[in-house]
Amino acid sequence: MAETSGTAAPATTATAAPTSATTQGLNQPEEALEADEGFASDNDSSIDDRMILDIGTGTGIWAVEIGDIFENAEVVGNDLSAIQPEWVPPNVKFEIDDVESPWVGNKKYDYIMCRYMAGSIGDWPRLINNIYDNLNPGGWAEFQDMSTEYYSDDGTYTPKHATHDWNQTFVNTLKSMGREPCPGPQLEGWVRAHNGFSHVFHQKFKTPIGPWAKNQHHKEQGMLNLVQILEGLEAFSLKLFCGVLGRTKEEVLVQLAAVRQELKSGAFHSLLDL
Repeated sequence: MAETSGTAAPATTATAAPTSATTQGLNQPEEALEADEGFASDNDSSIDDRMILDIGTGTGIWAVEIGDIFENAEVVGNDLSAIQPEWVPPNVKFEIDDVESPWVGNKKYDYIMCRYMAGSIGDWPRLINNIYDNLNPGGWAEFQDMSTEYYSDDGTYTPKHATHDWNQTFVNTLKSMGREPCPGPQLEGWVRAHNGFSHVFHQKFKTPIGPWAKNQHHKEQGMLNLVQILEGLEAFSLKLFCGVLGRTKEEVLVQLAAVRQELKSGAFHSLLDL
């Protein structure tokens, strides 16, 4: 995972509304992150009784958990899709809006989380600028995102695999739409280029896809990744491959069957920079 955070000097658009099949999978990145790293602020207690914004909140699980932890904070979860729970802590609310549209109002935040927006944002520098402009002096912004392009360190994942063809098509189609599929490796550069943030800190994590790793921690993380990918595979592939590339549903489903077989069988040791 590429995780970049920074302090504001004093002065994380969906391509489609998720179906029920993909909504459950949207919780998986949260679990994978809990198994690794998260919440990069070096003074967590300082955000209690402050304003917190969760960009691309999805199912709202992160916003709800933060609201439970920091009972005196006001937490706002923002997303384009209304898939959040109705029953939430009293200090948590959700707003349905496009984060790439102009930010209106004069509300400022002390902590802004933006994560898992790969393939959703057309202009990352503009988003980062909007985040900075809506932070209180001394506030924190945290960006957590990925590269959706698979690879392997041991050469087991090659162009002969159906998964490789599917993944490259997925990545290239998003690029053709003007949606960056691999923001993680670029986050640090974008944040530093803004020149407004201080104390910029960046971490990168290699995350396995599937339970092939020897290390138990990475094995569990890889299993979470695999479950997430398999649950959402059909929904987001059909949207792109049929809706954008004009392929038939039957053609795509045949390809996805081969992808599932490879992923489930452990045909290669693939990784994500997550």
